Amino acid sequence: MADAPTLSPRAPEGLRWSAATAAFQVEGARTADGRGRSIWDDFVDTTGRVRDGSTAEPGPDSYHRSREDVDLLRDLGVDRYRFSISWVRVQPDGRGPASSTGLSYYDRLVDDLLAAGITPFPTLYHWDLPGELEADGGWLSRDTTERFAAYADLVATALGDRVRHWYTINEPVSTSLQGYAIGELAPGRQLLFESLPTVHHQLLAHGRAAAVLRAHGADAVGIVNNHTWVRPASDSETDRTAAQLYDLVHNRLFADPVLTGRYPDLAPLGAEMPVQGDDLHVIASASDFYGVNYYNPTTIAAAPEGAPVPFVPVPTAGAEHTGFGELWPIDPAALTAFLVDAKQRYGDDLPPIIIGENGASFPEPDRVDGPLDDRQRIEYLAGHVSAVADAIAQGVDVEEYTVWSLLDNFEWADGFTQRFGLVHVDQETSRRTPKASFDWYRGLIAGAR
Repeated sequence: MADAPTLSPRAPEGLRWSAATAAFQVEGARTADGRGRSIWDDFVDTTGRVRDGSTAEPGPDSYHRSREDVDLLRDLGVDRYRFSISWVRVQPDGRGPASSTGLSYYDRLVDDLLAAGITPFPTLYHWDLPGELEADGGWLSRDTTERFAAYADLVATALGDRVRHWYTINEPVSTSLQGYAIGELAPGRQLLFESLPTVHHQLLAHGRAAAVLRAHGADAVGIVNNHTWVRPASDSETDRTAAQLYDLVHNRLFADPVLTGRYPDLAPLGAEMPVQGDDLHVIASASDFYGVNYYNPTTIAAAPEGAPVPFVPVPTAGAEHTGFGELWPIDPAALTAFLVDAKQRYGDDLPPIIIGENGASFPEPDRVDGPLDDRQRIEYLAGHVSAVADAIAQGVDVEEYTVWSLLDNFEWADGFTQRFGLVHVDQETSRRTPKASFDWYRGLIAGAR
């Protein structure tokens, strides 16, 4: 049992509070109303790709039950709601005109949020690349940046009169490293370092889309990446070098061009980025804030000789872990360390930070009869809110904190086996039951105002 101070974190004055979901993970209705097929439809429909064989159906079924979600958000008391817009609902093939039916869903959701006093904060891209674009090269192709800018224009034309705050792309590191390099996520390719052009094309797409959104009146636009605090497994030179390389690939490769207009030295990887013309200016001029998704630190050891990559994640000694296992250690102080290091590294180039996702999955039953006492999640969240407060006290400008996730949802390649929600969802009936963490977060928000 955690003591009272652990469950009553320091909540900085003026911090905004949010909760998040993503379209593919909560909407269900994969074949409804002319929706196209994304790379995730292809991935989950391939036998053996998803741990429990599930297909995201029906899950929370937010496409039909979004007003229940808005009611939950109103009850929670959040300032903002981070949701994502499904590219293939808006533009089924990734090209051509918008689907009025697909856009109408998001139109209603935005109106319902505003009526509830909640600021809509959509993400344009949360991994659901249209399958036809992947067939033409996906994020390996520079043309996808053009397609993304056109898609952004369709969305902003429909929603930009009411939506002023936008995330462009979610976790390009996950798409590049897990999707294209090692194949754990869609599109399931295994290109190793030959996947690196997908980094540049996603960042360029962010820059192109940001310009489009601003032309439609956006007040704040930013990208959000998954970041981690990297530690070597030992003080040996080989482990320290491996950790530096992993930090380069996971963190700096994505942050440096966005924040400084330059890629870090990629000579250790034997790689070059496909930069053309003013690409880096487009990328670096795009962010009014910098989004940080954070879940855990990463301990890195040198890979065995002959391994395809020079580093390997290993368990963090002495750390408890979440339901994802030993490679997801719980260490809130590592979030403080990452944020303070970012401030020191980037200085005035670092805009205000938004914590775009933070949360934890723990083993929980598929069905409940009442509120679930998810004390481990409360402890995790309380520790990380305090970690944000510690970073702010050391001069880091953090404006917003976002819990992942509002709802239990389809957790990508892990299907319905991992639960992150403040709200329990019966994945067969879509029944929503707030957990103890929901009440805790509601109390935290109320007490911080």
